[in-house]
Amino acid sequence: MSKVILGKIFITLAFLFAYRILAHITTPGVDVTVIKSIVSQYSDGVLGLFNMFSGNAVERFSIISLGIMPYITASIIMELLSATFPALAKMKKERDGMQKYMQIIRYATIVITIIQAVSVSIGLGSVQDGGRGAVVIELPVFVCVTVFSMLAGTMLLMWIGEQITQRGVGNGISLIIFAGIVSGIPSVVGSIFDLLNTDQINIVVFLVLFTIVIAIILVIIVVELSERRVQVSYARKIIMQNQNKRIMNYIPIKINLSGVIPPIFASAILVFPSTLLQASSNEILRNVADILSPNGYLFNALMFLLVIFFAYFYSSIAFNAKDIADNLKRQGGFIPGMRPGENTVNFLNKVASNLTFWGSIYLALVTTLPWIIIKLTGLQQFAFGGTAALIVVQVAIDTMRKIEAQVYMNKYRTLNAIGL
Repeated sequence: MSKVILGKIFITLAFLFAYRILAHITTPGVDVTVIKSIVSQYSDGVLGLFNMFSGNAVERFSIISLGIMPYITASIIMELLSATFPALAKMKKERDGMQKYMQIIRYATIVITIIQAVSVSIGLGSVQDGGRGAVVIELPVFVCVTVFSMLAGTMLLMWIGEQITQRGVGNGISLIIFAGIVSGIPSVVGSIFDLLNTDQINIVVFLVLFTIVIAIILVIIVVELSERRVQVSYARKIIMQNQNKRIMNYIPIKINLSGVIPPIFASAILVFPSTLLQASSNEILRNVADILSPNGYLFNALMFLLVIFFAYFYSSIAFNAKDIADNLKRQGGFIPGMRPGENTVNFLNKVASNLTFWGSIYLALVTTLPWIIIKLTGLQQFAFGGTAALIVVQVAIDTMRKIEAQVYMNKYRTLNAIGL
């Protein structure tokens, strides 16, 4: 492995290490022991979901307790707007326009962060545990401190994600979420062994749960590596002209075209209103927030539907059949039995649509299956999130592929440099 690739890997690890340090910087004015107690009591709710994605930053009330979710929410809003308004879609395709597009996302992130920080701080002001309040300073002061602290933390996270994408290996935002989830694995394993040692969970039940977890992870790996290969043929003249170059004789189309984006988008959409409603003193609104708990029927039903929606939505953006058909025609290639042009576009769209259907069902089932198992068996000890497993496996595979691509690219440049 070359020094350049090793350098990128070390840069990525250094930024992720900085992210983990930020997770231990507590927002001033809180009693951490009270907050940790509250988070443990409501670990199956929105707090637990936030805590998982932020790498246990919520239980410390860190400056990055909101995690990268405000940025993801802003990205969702912009993606939906760009799909609705042609001017924004055109802006995304242009080089200078893309910079403006990303700047708008950053400004939207600031607004969403401020709204969520105000909601969280006001809601926390009325929280008590055993007669002790979570906030130890005046509420107005605490709200101001929390807003500035969390805004700074979220902006730092966004910057770290962009730096990893530009200078490191892999997608920075995905790797931040990945690091947050992975950092919580040791504590989960430790709690499971504590349950075994105290006979709170039967060894047979543990083995069943372990088998289910392994099976889900294996299914995720198999599906994420699966693809439909559409055969491509080239004219003899084209083959002779490119005999010293590798010509792709098939078009790979993944079963899961949208990747890990749908579960992340769906989680962000469902968590955002819950955060706002939890801060309300209105009993009706707080009841609505309880209904939207990640352990409830409505949350998981909405999660299932939103994952399917975002799978179709993002697949339509990620897979452009017209561009593929045009490039194929330009290179002198064609799909056997299909005329170049409109027929090829329609065929590719049909294949992608069929794969997206099964891919969206797969994503929706993986994200909701652990909750279904809990409801059917009553095994509350099944502290395994399908979304978390999907993100970890997907990001790991994607990062390994990008490292592999960097290695091959480096070998190609070396061969060109020596004149082979």
